[in-house]
Amino acid sequence: MDIRFTKMEGCGNDYVYISGFEYQLDPEQKPEIVKKLSDRHFGIGGDGVIFINPSKIADFEMEMWNADGTRGEMCGNGIRCVGKFVYDSGMTHEKEITVESFGKVKYLTLYTGETEDGRELVQSVRVNMGAPILEAKEIPVAADESPVVSEPISIAQKDSGLKGGVGTEYRMTCVSMGNPHAVVYIDSTDELEIEAVGPLFENHERFPNRTNTEFVQIIDPEHVKMRVWERGSGETLACGTGCCAVCVAGVLNGFTAPRLEVQVLGGKLLIEWDREENLVWMTGPATTVFEGVITV
Repeated sequence: MDIRFTKMEGCGNDYVYISGFEYQLDPEQKPEIVKKLSDRHFGIGGDGVIFINPSKIADFEMEMWNADGTRGEMCGNGIRCVGKFVYDSGMTHEKEITVESFGKVKYLTLYTGETEDGRELVQSVRVNMGAPILEAKEIPVAADESPVVSEPISIAQKDSGLKGGVGTEYRMTCVSMGNPHAVVYIDSTDELEIEAVGPLFENHERFPNRTNTEFVQIIDPEHVKMRVWERGSGETLACGTGCCAVCVAGVLNGFTAPRLEVQVLGGKLLIEWDREENLVWMTGPATTVFEGVITV
């Protein structure tokens, strides 16, 4: 079968996008198809695949898959690109849309700009990411207390990914933005050996559904640097839900303000936690890389 696709990225967090309005793939074959398309050597290459489908509860559905062929509940950078995909392709002419992901509805505002050839295309997107989930069992994470704020977690010292003899104990703050996150504060993201420590967090016994892990360096109360290890994908250049979790964790720890610029390897995202309404807002770019046809 020949499938038309669009490669898109938000701050370097890249996915292959396929219209579920046009193609209905066998669910049992999707994991292998996703792994093939995501392969950066033998496929298109990406952090996963996102299918854009009809929805009964929103304007569109985002069906997200990780590069290893597992389902993901939510992707902040991915959902911004969904907004760009449906507007730029003429599937909608509205700039306020709703997108369902894993049964939850998110609200998007699309910001457009005129290109050199006179076309009006989406440049950036603001997303109402909803309320952060802090109850330990709902994240889920095994913990003695809830919420999980600066709680110790033990990692074998020989497997430690941080230089400088940091040792076996880290402190994590856990947040779900529809998917689980463990936020860890470190002195320097530049010296982080994430390939060593990331998998230990992802597959730690305290996370029954595995976890995404954000390693954060505080620049000042309104700016941080972050590197992320995403479950099922490894290190990625950005993670939108992870940036949201970092904003929430920073406020809970008293480290940062509720309006935070998060610098990731692929760019910057602006995150705001409205404490009064208990809503997290994410604003960032969405970019089309290329389009094509591939045989699966």
